[in-house]
Amino acid sequence: MKKIKFKEIFEIKKGKKVEPVDESFPNKVRYIQIEDLRDDRSVKYCFHDDNYVYANSESIIVAWDGANAGTVSYGLEGAIGSTLAVLEAKTKDIYIPFVGKFLQSKFQYLRDTCTGATIPHISRKALENLLIPMPSFEEQVFISKILDKAQSLVETRKAQIESLDQLTQSVFLEMFGDIRINSKKFKQVKLNEVITKITTGKSLAGEGISEYKVLKTSAVSYKFFKQNEVKYLPQDYVPPVSHIVNKGDVLVSRMNTSELVGAAAYVFNEIKNVALPDRIWKLHYSRKINPIFLWYFINQSYFRDKVTDIATGTSGSMKNISQKKYLNLSILLPDISLQNKFAEFVYKIQIEKDKMDKGLIELNNIFNSLMQRTFNGKLFPE
Repeated sequence: MKKIKFKEIFEIKKGKKVEPVDESFPNKVRYIQIEDLRDDRSVKYCFHDDNYVYANSESIIVAWDGANAGTVSYGLEGAIGSTLAVLEAKTKDIYIPFVGKFLQSKFQYLRDTCTGATIPHISRKALENLLIPMPSFEEQVFISKILDKAQSLVETRKAQIESLDQLTQSVFLEMFGDIRINSKKFKQVKLNEVITKITTGKSLAGEGISEYKVLKTSAVSYKFFKQNEVKYLPQDYVPPVSHIVNKGDVLVSRMNTSELVGAAAYVFNEIKNVALPDRIWKLHYSRKINPIFLWYFINQSYFRDKVTDIATGTSGSMKNISQKKYLNLSILLPDISLQNKFAEFVYKIQIEKDKMDKGLIELNNIFNSLMQRTFNGKLFPE
């Protein structure tokens, strides 16, 4: 297959800051965020502004800044924020799903060529000079449909996992009602009444394999703990015991993009020799609150919106929350027996999710291998 530089066939448009609005706003359009690139089904909106950058069904969207730089999606329509970019084709001889899958197969390349010492940014030059194989339009469609069939297995497993998450959310609503209005009239307290202390760590980068690792921000960015999102600490560094992550910990992203700041995760399984970075908090909780209930409550969109409101920062992509303001936020405090009942249910669901997650990892590995072979010309030689 002939190869063409990306800049010859695509124009890159960086997004701008977007002001979100309520769903009831009359002149609204969809506001596409990083969660939408990761298959999140929730939809948010912003008012229509000609100065915004918009994606359509023939656009490719790339996460440009932050912990998720390099994430790719396509086929979405709406305004994009400042942490995303839209890629618009200059010619009609391009099948967008083919290019989208190609870029998804180049995720590691996009990550490895990022700029920025603290906050990763996609390198425009690296993307523009990326060589993409360009068979005929008909061949692009054929290859994409073959990959779609393989990906459908992955999506089926994701849907099964999502159905368990939806079941958990339904049980939460049934047991605790609408938390926005406290429909079941539970006691309401400040977080500082159930959180006894907040611990954070250090972000040190090692150059080689070492005994200890440190969490990446992405380990807690998406509501569930991802224990493989780690990097090695310096070989001569031994983190304090207080920085070590343990089973039963509730972790919060205290610094992230405006959409992800305040995201929380609960550590369900044993983990060894992994430490906290400076961007993640460990919440030390009292006996008044079940940690699983705490984790699930502070991940509710109603609470997360309050966290976003108190977040500060001059950066266009990263926000920060102070411990004092965070601990001053309110949380419902049902009877501990009811919290424990919910936690028992969640734990059973988690056991099933763990099994499905292992299967999903295997399916993803097979699919990624298939994509690499495809775009290297090994699966469909000319």
